[in-house]
Amino acid sequence: MNNKILRISLIAALAGFLFGFDTVVISGADKKLQLLWNSSDGFHGVVVMGMALWGTVVGAIFGGIPTNKMGRKKTLILIGILYSLSAIGSAFSNDPVTFAIFRFIGGLGVGASTIAAPAYISEVAPAKDRGRLVGFYQFMLVFGILIAFLSNYLLSGIGENDWRWMVGVEAFPAIIYTLFVFTVPKSPRWLLTKNRTDEAKEILATINPSLTIEGLKADMDNGKDDSLSAENIFSKKYRFPLILAFLIAFFNQLSGINAFLYYAPRIFEEAGLGESTALLSSIGIGVTNLLFTLLGIFLIDRLGRKQLMYFGSVGYIISLSLVAAAFFLNWTGMAVPIFLFLFIASHAIGQGAVIWVFISEIFPNHLRSSGQAFGSSTHWVLAAIIPSLVPLLFSWVGPGPVFAFFAFMMVLQLLFVMFMMPETKGLSLEELSKKLSLGKKRV
Repeated sequence: MNNKILRISLIAALAGFLFGFDTVVISGADKKLQLLWNSSDGFHGVVVMGMALWGTVVGAIFGGIPTNKMGRKKTLILIGILYSLSAIGSAFSNDPVTFAIFRFIGGLGVGASTIAAPAYISEVAPAKDRGRLVGFYQFMLVFGILIAFLSNYLLSGIGENDWRWMVGVEAFPAIIYTLFVFTVPKSPRWLLTKNRTDEAKEILATINPSLTIEGLKADMDNGKDDSLSAENIFSKKYRFPLILAFLIAFFNQLSGINAFLYYAPRIFEEAGLGESTALLSSIGIGVTNLLFTLLGIFLIDRLGRKQLMYFGSVGYIISLSLVAAAFFLNWTGMAVPIFLFLFIASHAIGQGAVIWVFISEIFPNHLRSSGQAFGSSTHWVLAAIIPSLVPLLFSWVGPGPVFAFFAFMMVLQLLFVMFMMPETKGLSLEELSKKLSLGKKRV
């Protein structure tokens, strides 16, 4: 693998580390903040815990605009600044509204990162390595989740304001990431879409001398159709990739993954574990997530995206059914954590490894940022709604029915993988663009 492309891909993927850290770090402060501000379940779920997710929705909906206009690199820098502001502001907040505003700012960074980082990596990566390189974004995401769980465990109990340290410590990796992004080049493909051929040629010669600018332009021209300026992702010819992006994002969240990550300690306490044991079990979740994400990244360009989704879907159905049964039948102790470890392993090797790679592949160059914005927005609208409802649903119907519903949705995901999802491994972005257009739905 080209060392220069590997280095810049890893730096861009650090946006995923901050995504994972920001998503999960709030779980350690969850119950502390509800007690501190005496919030109702509804207010706490929607405002205190959920506002970051609504920021993510906005970032995902509009993140394609700076990614396309300003470029991938400048958008990645902006994302680092948003993360830094959010972490510092959240740590110094003294009321739930101010806290929610700064968490919203961090959410903007999360949403935009799910567009800019995979788009950047997919555009600089060779086709044979694209799955693994874009997969680094997911690896960094789950690494961030693990570090957030570990950080929460280590900082818990250091004082009555331990929650400030939990949410504020994110500022350190956010600032480091922002400085690193200044060292990466712009995307040659993006530069060519802006007719900046000389810049693209110079960068391509530096990061991938085996590919000439003429060769890259030929690939991009081969993927083009006439009247591109009049096209958008809602054009009839792009209906199939649009449906694919929607469904993979839809099923990702209907597995319950974000609801679980946001409330892991609370779920473990519902299962009968003490606060300290619940936090420690959360670290186990982070380790499991990391190990199986590594396995998914190793396999994604070998077995393909579709095969990993088969593994993940079956694992989801088994694990979520067992978790639901555990709550229905009042199995206490370590049964629920073990079943949830299986759930996380299934997610990591399936949806976790595939989603951002797949969405970054299925749209043509000139619509990639818009297509990713659509898929990411679908993902994050549901990621905002579902975790926001968890405290309410747990107190209303209980965890058992909630996890049973997630298990049923994963049966539907398995049918989606079997009958609709195409395989994309090993093909250039331009080949995929042509094959997934109207009338060419199978790859």
